Amino acid sequence: MDNGTLVLAIVILLLVLLATRMPVAFALALSGAVGLLLLRDFDFATNMLGAIPFDDTAKFTLTVIPMFILMGMFAMKARIAEQVFALAAVAFRKLPGGLGVATVMACAGFAAVSGSSLGTTATMSKLTVGEMRKHGYPAPLATASVAVAGTLGVLIPPSIILVLYSIMASESVAKMFAAGIIPGVMSAIAYAIYMMFAGHRALKNRAESGKPTAAQASLEQALDVASGAAAGAGGTAVKTAPAKVETEVAARLRDLPKRGLVYVIILFVVVLGGMYSGIVTPTESAALGAIAAMLMLIIENVRSGPKQTMRAIIDALKETAGTTSMVFAIIVGSAILSVFFVAAGVPQMMTRGIVDAGLNPHLTIALLLLALLPLGMALESLSILVITVPLIVPVAAELGFDTIWIGILMVKMIEIGMVTPPVGISCFVVSGTSGVKVTEVFKGMTPFVLIDLLLVAVLFAIPQLTLWLPSLVVNY
Repeated sequence: MDNGTLVLAIVILLLVLLATRMPVAFALALSGAVGLLLLRDFDFATNMLGAIPFDDTAKFTLTVIPMFILMGMFAMKARIAEQVFALAAVAFRKLPGGLGVATVMACAGFAAVSGSSLGTTATMSKLTVGEMRKHGYPAPLATASVAVAGTLGVLIPPSIILVLYSIMASESVAKMFAAGIIPGVMSAIAYAIYMMFAGHRALKNRAESGKPTAAQASLEQALDVASGAAAGAGGTAVKTAPAKVETEVAARLRDLPKRGLVYVIILFVVVLGGMYSGIVTPTESAALGAIAAMLMLIIENVRSGPKQTMRAIIDALKETAGTTSMVFAIIVGSAILSVFFVAAGVPQMMTRGIVDAGLNPHLTIALLLLALLPLGMALESLSILVITVPLIVPVAAELGFDTIWIGILMVKMIEIGMVTPPVGISCFVVSGTSGVKVTEVFKGMTPFVLIDLLLVAVLFAIPQLTLWLPSLVVNY
């Protein structure tokens, strides 16, 4: 059997194993092991299987991953997401579709401390979907906005996906974080602008149906969210008559959990400020971020007593251990499959095929990026990344493209796939946490997918939007 036929057979085996719902890490490892066995012999396969798990995980740089996961878990237990959403609801209350804009901006703020798209999506959907539906937002719009805004968790640093890409592509973590800032901010602004128009239309329809006007509803929803956040923090939620809403919102601004914004700023400064100032390395900045988030958790739970505080810390540690184990299992599985691909000469075959085809380099990269969309419909982002980086990055580098730019485009395309039917994982997460049918979530996704594709086209056409900030960063 020639190498090309063998590679095709192993890819089909991988797809079959995934279709049987085998865990991704095991499917990757088994496919790679079978490939190594058929490519060489039993001794070669067993030697590789014995060495790869240790060689690919016993790296000091990988300690940054559990540290960022731990920081995100502590931030969740500290209820930072609730506080940020309450603040955003009041801050954007006078804008058309203010609650929708607040949802997007709260997702962006929480993404800066969670580092995970699915974590951001699950947390924010619990907080925001019910509030938006209560105030007249259609279910498709409310749920789709959370699903797509949750993807900001992998673009806005710190991001676990960007850390892993940096390690796999031998790029600077600091530069990859810098590269994600402008695309992340652009995405948040684009989603917010759309929510202003779509939210205004929804509230206008609400007003025409005899319910409060758009302006009244925006003020009422801001007060409702603020009251809910106060109740969650130990205060008392208060319902106010519409005629007194403006006065009550102004009077209770001082009671909002402003510390949520302070927490986000502190974590952002501790992690990115320390890294870019050169005071600490990326790994050390992640550890400092985890310590800072733990202190915030303790502060938030101090009124609940030491027993509740310890329970929250232990829960965060358990969830971190589970997530970290999953990440490292996928790393090992993908490493086995990647070794098979390299041994079979797949990157060289791809490069040779592209050169022989005579395609324009930019067209080649565009086609490779488009190929990520169907993968995103079936797999979660981490799995797609570890499978495709060893294949796409060498080709892009051979064609002379900057691998930092390629990394951001890959992450963006993977996340588009995760909100696209038929198996958009982020949409299923929102459906599961909000109780809305997944078909309703998909129904509202079309405008957001088009916005994302337009953003990718802009980033593709103007690489400096991605590469300007990394050019200012010193290598670490």
